[in-house]
Amino acid sequence: MHGVIIGLANDQSLAWGCAQALRRQGATLALTYLNDRALPHVEPLAQSVEADIILPLDVSRADQMDALFDEVARRRGKLDFLLHSIAFAPKEDLQGRVVDSSPEGFAMAMDISCHSLIRLARLAEPLMREGGSILTMSFYGSEKVVPGYGLMGPVKAALESTMRYLAAELGPQHIRVNALSTGPVKTRAASGLSHFDALMERAAQDAPLHQLVTIEQVGEMAAFLLSDQARYVTGQTIYVDSGYNILG
Repeated sequence: MHGVIIGLANDQSLAWGCAQALRRQGATLALTYLNDRALPHVEPLAQSVEADIILPLDVSRADQMDALFDEVARRRGKLDFLLHSIAFAPKEDLQGRVVDSSPEGFAMAMDISCHSLIRLARLAEPLMREGGSILTMSFYGSEKVVPGYGLMGPVKAALESTMRYLAAELGPQHIRVNALSTGPVKTRAASGLSHFDALMERAAQDAPLHQLVTIEQVGEMAAFLLSDQARYVTGQTIYVDSGYNILG
């Protein structure tokens, strides 16, 4: 099983939990890093899961996206899965009110966090000649108002809707597309949210299982959804959040 993981930043990343779980299943991994500043954090992780492709990827750069999939095609000849685990919004827009968000900040958040999935799926499709699986990461704030989640709520809602349309369009090629909605996890990306510590405390207290999920638990569910064991699951948002989402 050959796959590409987008969004590995450090050993606290959701993508890292996924990479470890997928490697335990025997997957051959291609990993990306955002820029030269991120490389020292990502390279040792890539070596530990024996990733033999590690390339820079800023999803706003079409040339880097093309280079990644050209290298996967050259080295592998096929692709079985793609994991999309990236999100971004400018800090001033992320930490302010949605009603005050700038057109530029909203557009950037939507492009990097949502439309990038479309661009990646378009490039992955020709390599998934025998079918495949695409998975993106979401959060409960996509459907309910979560204090402090702000602009990412509308963006993640768009991401989940995009996932469903991609699932419908790519289904005839036996390509499955799903979203994994996690409970709050203390990642570097999440640290930019206002009141995030309070959100984690509330989730741990109120969730039916009274505990937070870990990147390892997220990785186990991701590995299942990307495997043939979930071959009839597509177009779904699957929760791994200790049951927090059922509280309304």
